[in-house]
Amino acid sequence: MARENPRWGYIRIQGECRKLGIRVGATTVKRILHREGLSPAPRRDGPSWSEFLRTQAQGILATDFLTVETAFLRTLYVLFFIEIGSRKLRFLSSTHNPDTAFVTQQARNLSFELRDRDRPLRFLIRDRDAKYARSFDEVFRSEGAEVILTPIRSPKANGFAERSVRTVRHEVLDLTLVFGRRHLDQLLAAYECHYNSQAPPRTRSQGAGVPSPGRSVG
Repeated sequence: MARENPRWGYIRIQGECRKLGIRVGATTVKRILHREGLSPAPRRDGPSWSEFLRTQAQGILATDFLTVETAFLRTLYVLFFIEIGSRKLRFLSSTHNPDTAFVTQQARNLSFELRDRDRPLRFLIRDRDAKYARSFDEVFRSEGAEVILTPIRSPKANGFAERSVRTVRHEVLDLTLVFGRRHLDQLLAAYECHYNSQAPPRTRSQGAGVPSPGRSVG
């Protein structure tokens, strides 16, 4: 049904199944379509998520939070960004309390730096974490960027950011005892410099390698 009717969503398919005497939940329909690599209408007839990332890579920024436990058993939160086209990482200040004021100020700091980009920022990809305030999104929208939220429980849709978390843990954080905010900020600043200039990821010279698609974009 989904392949033959690309504009049908989960609920429509559920209703058509009932007409045939098949009772199935919308969640089950979603799970089956996801397993078959089909995304929800109306985006199914547009470019796939992978195609979207490849064609728009130079104008896409992805973001996520990195959490770090200090030697004194306190949790620090780090807001970071990765430029999809160049794979450049940007770690912002860490905090014990990632509230609205914090995330909004970090967004402003980064947007100021991004004004020197050769190509304008067109898209920001983030998950649906409640720590992202409306004012955070508005900072990027004011710069002409569209904020794209990834689907619920679909980490692959923000695969570049997820992969960056694993990399920085493997190369730095799993090997270092962090004592506090200042120490963490210094570690990440040094790693950012090394990562961006001395140790480019293997995919950077090969274009925008794309993780498994999490959804499609119309």
